[in-house]
Amino acid sequence: MRNIRPIRWATDNSVPLGLAARMVVASLLTFIFCHTFRLPQSQWAILTAIIVMQSSVGASLKATLDRFAGSIGGAFWGVCVLLTVPHDTVPAMGLALAITLIPLVLVAAFRPFYRVAPITGVILLLTPTLQGRDIWLAGLDRIFEVGVGSIVAVLVSLVVLPVRAHETLAKVAGGALDLLADLTDRLAEGIAGRGDPQAIFDVHQDIRHAITRAEGVAEEAIRERRSYLTAAPDPQPVCRTLRRLRNDLTMIGRTMDLPVSDPRVSPLVQTAERAAAAIASYLRQSAAALASREKAPPLMEVEQALAAHAGAMARARQTGTTRDLSDELVGRIFGLAFGFEQLNENLKDMAARIDEYAGRAPDRWNRTAVAVLSAR
Repeated sequence: MRNIRPIRWATDNSVPLGLAARMVVASLLTFIFCHTFRLPQSQWAILTAIIVMQSSVGASLKATLDRFAGSIGGAFWGVCVLLTVPHDTVPAMGLALAITLIPLVLVAAFRPFYRVAPITGVILLLTPTLQGRDIWLAGLDRIFEVGVGSIVAVLVSLVVLPVRAHETLAKVAGGALDLLADLTDRLAEGIAGRGDPQAIFDVHQDIRHAITRAEGVAEEAIRERRSYLTAAPDPQPVCRTLRRLRNDLTMIGRTMDLPVSDPRVSPLVQTAERAAAAIASYLRQSAAALASREKAPPLMEVEQALAAHAGAMARARQTGTTRDLSDELVGRIFGLAFGFEQLNENLKDMAARIDEYAGRAPDRWNRTAVAVLSAR
């Protein structure tokens, strides 16, 4: 039993542990490369390998492009300042530093893509060991070292315990679906007159953060698709459907203040509560299916529960029950029915998105590797 806990801990923390392993491997490989070819400023290549290594391949690609673009811009401007502005005294160096920083930090402020540019410019200006060398050569060395560290980091991210962004997205989106299920449970309690507004607000906040994180991971997955590193489906529809589901539940939440004790409304309340319970159960099943890359669960129970609620609505209209209620209450009742209809359509859409992720072919990088090994 004592050995189970460390194994479980390692399994639960596989993503950060894998990132740490990739950072160590990338740093050591960069160190070996730099000393083998005797690069003059190997520390910058090693630091680059650490900085650009991210939790997924897509994130590492973005960090690589950002750092490389910023290094080119910063090195070019830094060399221009070194060639044209005197910097042999402290006041002159201060002036040169200001001339170096002002345009670079302005560009970085408006274009985060170039946020490394000011750092590169300052390094070229203030590193004493670079002052005695050919200035253009020093700038090219800086760019080359950043390129070495970046390339090593990307290769390591592809080979050493690789994590694809679309795999992370499936887990993050699954977590968002779990939170949507929690919200549905809270709304079911509200429909039954046992709601907690603060708890509902807290779950809404958690859902908003989860969807925002999913959209960030989706950007990394899109970058992997554009780089032909994966054959995963387009990640954007998953995020859009998550937002629509949240909007549907928000609409339902605004209509849940129904008079539970009124016998004229109680059949609608009971069927709505059962429908919400079925939806919450389905969302949890969908979360598990998406996270494990399996087929979406059947919608039969949800559709049966919604059909029962629609039947109760039809009977209420036929018997004239809704004519005896206040306009506000009638609006809530019909708003709840409309919310259920919209939610059912978006649940079908989410099921289609889950099926797209289920049983996908291996990544294109992996297929290429398999083909090469088979040829050998």
